[in-house]
Order: sequence, then structure tokens, then C-alpha cells
Amino acid sequence: MVATVDLSTLPPQARQTHQLILAGGPFPYGKDGSVFGNRERLLPLNTRGYYREYTVKTPGAKNRGARRIVCGGTRPTTPQACYYTGDHYASFKLIAP
Repeated sequence: MVATVDLSTLPPQARQTHQLILAGGPFPYGKDGSVFGNRERLLPLNTRGYYREYTVKTPGAKNRGARRIVCGGTRPTTPQACYYTGDHYASFKLIAP
């Protein structure tokens, strides 16, 4: 079972990324919106292409950092569920709808 977190309690950069997802971009990183394979199998199992990942900026990081939002659904701008990870896929929290 994945824990739940309220969007308002996430870092401001995560809230900004979530807004960009719902707006369809533009995204700051080329890998944003790419298919997330769920290789760790920590998210509910779905078909390939169901999940997409987006970078959550980390202040002071020289690269993409470890924070991501992964959303699942058939339409990227209206995801059925979004998950936050602050530790590069080691754990996830469902962002409360």
C-alpha cells in the first residue's frame, strides 16, 4: 500500500511541476513526460506507457536531482493518479486528488 500525501505539503517545486503536468508543459527537462517503466514495481501494475515521469527541481542541484512526480493514465494532462518520490524511485507517495 502506498502512503498518501497532500499536494499542499510537498515542496513548492513539486507543486509547480504538478501544475505544468496538468497544463501540458512546457517542461524544463527533455526527459520530462517520458515513459516510466515501474521496474521497481512499487506502483500499481499497469501496461507499459501508462506511467510518465517528470522532474521536480532540486534547489542547488547541478543535475535533475532525485525528486520526481510520476503520473499514470491514458491522457497526460488528466492523470488518474500522480505519485511523488523524493528519493529517486526508492519510495512513492500518492498525491491526494
